[in-house]
Amino acid sequence: MGMAEAILLTIATAATPLLLTAIGELVVERSGVLNLGVEGMMLMGAVVAFGMAYMTGNAWIGVLAGAIAGMLFSLLFGFLALTLVTNQVATGLALTLLGIGLSGMIGEAFVGQPGVKLGALDIPVLTDIPLVGRLLFGQDPMFYISLLLTAGVMWFLFRTRAGLTLRSVGDSHTSAHALGIKVIAIRYMAVMFGGFCAGLAGAQLSLVYTTQWIENMTAGRGWIALALVVFASWRPWRVLAGAYLFGAITIAQLHIQATNLADLAGLPSLLYWLAGLVKAVPSQFLSSLPYLATIVVLVLISRNRRLTMMNTPASLGRPFVPDR
Repeated sequence: MGMAEAILLTIATAATPLLLTAIGELVVERSGVLNLGVEGMMLMGAVVAFGMAYMTGNAWIGVLAGAIAGMLFSLLFGFLALTLVTNQVATGLALTLLGIGLSGMIGEAFVGQPGVKLGALDIPVLTDIPLVGRLLFGQDPMFYISLLLTAGVMWFLFRTRAGLTLRSVGDSHTSAHALGIKVIAIRYMAVMFGGFCAGLAGAQLSLVYTTQWIENMTAGRGWIALALVVFASWRPWRVLAGAYLFGAITIAQLHIQATNLADLAGLPSLLYWLAGLVKAVPSQFLSSLPYLATIVVLVLISRNRRLTMMNTPASLGRPFVPDR
């Protein structure tokens, strides 16, 4: 496997949890609900997936358990924010804090234990195609699941009656309720789908990306996924592009830190000088690049207020209490 192919494979692996989480949150926000608890749901999915895979020896059981854990954890948010009509922002933040603490307590027994890896596919002949073979046909199953979910969400939101109903709830829950649409039920289903996707993303982290349990292993990926939804203007294909952009930034800073200048001696003098300049930057700053990129993207998007307002679900974050 060449270096270019290895880098592309690593970018795909790094982008998959971002894509899974963001595509689930996109559906949630399209229904008019703002769930800031995705980081906590990812952590719960990660620890439950690792624990179940470790105890059963089956990675697929771990994946399913992680997805269900994320979905059940999201129901707590749904009960508080949709049934008890608590503040969605405060409830989401509380859910993240609960997920961090609870996952750390559950996962204490799994720290340092060997994980069960969800293996990559290996399709004869197709996998051996130079450069693209391993990238397209030899990835881990979570990579293909993330792409299928993205395509499915795009089709659902813009090609089905149910998708139109969900978007109408997000744009005007009062009007939707007046037409007889069950607003709370639809939002519950959207929140559960978002939790399911976040749980899948957590399972990918502990069974594919690192194959071990580390406390707070999401490292802010849930917050990046939330920013991705805004970055994508609530469009699934833009979420896909954004996830791979941020995945590339994450992998780039890791490669920069690991590269030895002596290995770059064959580069043109200008590129070699730039590489040396980058290597002189503290590693802590390079590690923060994905989060700095998130801030820069949000600042740039916020400058175009008209575009943001056009695409933002009008009822996003607003509580709904049926009057009859």
